[in-house]
Parts: sequence; structure tokens; C-alpha cells
Amino acid sequence: MGFHLDPDKRVPLDRAATLVADGALVALGGGLSARLPMALVRELIRQGRRRLHVVGSAHGIDVDLLVAAGAIAVCEESYVGFEQDLGLAPAFRRAAERGTIEVRESCCDTILMQLRAAEFGLPFLPVRGVRGSDILRLHPEYGEVRCPFTAETLVAVPPLRPDIVLIHALLADRQGNLHLEQPYVLDERFAAASRNVVATAERIVGTEEVAAAGITIPGHLVAAVSEVPFGAHPSSCYPAYAYDRPHLADYVRAAAAGDGELACYLDRFVTGVPNEEGYRKVVGEEQLSALGRWSDSTKVWKGLFT
Repeated sequence: MGFHLDPDKRVPLDRAATLVADGALVALGGGLSARLPMALVRELIRQGRRRLHVVGSAHGIDVDLLVAAGAIAVCEESYVGFEQDLGLAPAFRRAAERGTIEVRESCCDTILMQLRAAEFGLPFLPVRGVRGSDILRLHPEYGEVRCPFTAETLVAVPPLRPDIVLIHALLADRQGNLHLEQPYVLDERFAAASRNVVATAERIVGTEEVAAAGITIPGHLVAAVSEVPFGAHPSSCYPAYAYDRPHLADYVRAAAAGDGELACYLDRFVTGVPNEEGYRKVVGEEQLSALGRWSDSTKVWKGLFT
């Protein structure tokens, strides 16, 4: 982990993204369609980042969009897709089939234990669940260890120390203290194991408000924080807003149609706008406002997803 003691870590989004170097080992916070660090993902694409080694638990449009933009060289995830709703991630699948990215399939348990090994300063931690699977063949860096108490043979996984983790929070203060709402996914472990944490937040507020809500990730781990409303869109950031199913469906259709339609999506929503303010204007204030009203009633909530 890194220690960052600057009393004011607020920076513009474009400057925060410069902390991610070409070729970096980048962890992604959130998971599936919840609290993905999408503003940072879009800014990395605008800045033309390349050869990233991305690691995460289970992800969707964040990884797929980075693949579509040519930013990823290695992807280490347990799953990349849109679940039962919209299916597999088209750009990721196409790149995997073409061999234009290296796919290192992993599982949430091994990634978690690797992060804990890094957090605890240990050379490895044992796991049991992946024995008998192809995970071992896909990860020659794993080893075996004999338990001194039971003589059982266990898989030994090495520590995972990302160069940087990208996290989107509901609240932050100027010192980088972050409040996340459940589910935390692996964000806490990534923050503790990574050399740097770069965060976006829906709102940057006083420390008293963050503390009252509950500090999930302490500021000494965080290198930079940027205030970006709707910074997780089109994924959700509850309770602020629900995920944008129509937007995700449009993205999946474009990505599945091939490189041409995908390029049109990137131009309209990412590279063709200068910043996140421009992105929000393209998405539309009416749509973003509707996502924020998800809790008004069951009828409103259901209407967002049907």
C-alpha cells in the first residue's frame, strides 16, 4: 500500500487519470453494473492509454469499453459481461477470440486471497477451491504447499499488488476519505493492497459528513480524488442513481454489431466529448434525473428496467 498524506487531494479528473501510466497494473473497483469507475475509464480512453493490465472481480462495460478502445493488453477477471440481462461482453469476447488481448481467467476467491497476501505482507496464502480446475493451468505463477497440520496439499497464490486502483465513491472529503455504500465488492482490499488509489466521488463534502456516513477507505491510502457527478454512469451508484439499462442495451447492440458501430459509440460518448460535463450533456439531463428517482416508488423503479 502507499501512504499519501497531502491534506488536500482534490484534483481535476484529467489530472487524476495521468497517475495511470501506460502498461500499469490497474485494478478496477465496483463490479458488474454497480459503482464502476466509469468517468476514470472514459478519461483514460480520451488520453489514449495503452497496454494496461487490468484486474478485477467481475466487471462489465468498464472492461469492455477499455478493450474496445485498445487500452488493454492483459485482462485478469473472473467474468466480463452483462449478466443474464444483456449477455456476454461483445468487445471483450471478440478480442479474446482474435487473440488481441491476453485473457487470464481467474476467480474471485484467488484474487481476494492474493490481495490479502499483499495486504498482510505475506509471500503467499493458501486456497482450496480451485484444485481440479483449469485455473491452475492458466496461472503457472501459482504453487502448491503442504499443510503442516493436516498434510493436505493446498494451492498457494502469490500476493497481488496493483500499481493503482480506480474507485468511485458516493462521498469523499478533501483528504481523500471515501464513503462507499454496499456492496463494497473488493474495493477495500484493492485499496489496501495497491500502491495508489485514485478515486472519483459523486460529491466532495466536509470530513464530518463523510465520517457520519462512515469512512470505508481512509484518506492516507488515496493519492487523488475528483468530484464527478454520475461518475459511475451507466452503472449504478446507489442510493444516488440506478444503472442505466437502456444505455447499456444500446452499448451492447453497438459493440455486438462490430467495430464500426462501436467506433460511433466511442465518438459520441467518449472521445468526441472533451470531458465528463460533455458526456452528461450527451446522455441528457432528463435521463440522468430519471435514474436518480429510482426510489420514488416500486412503479418508478420497475419502469427503469422494463
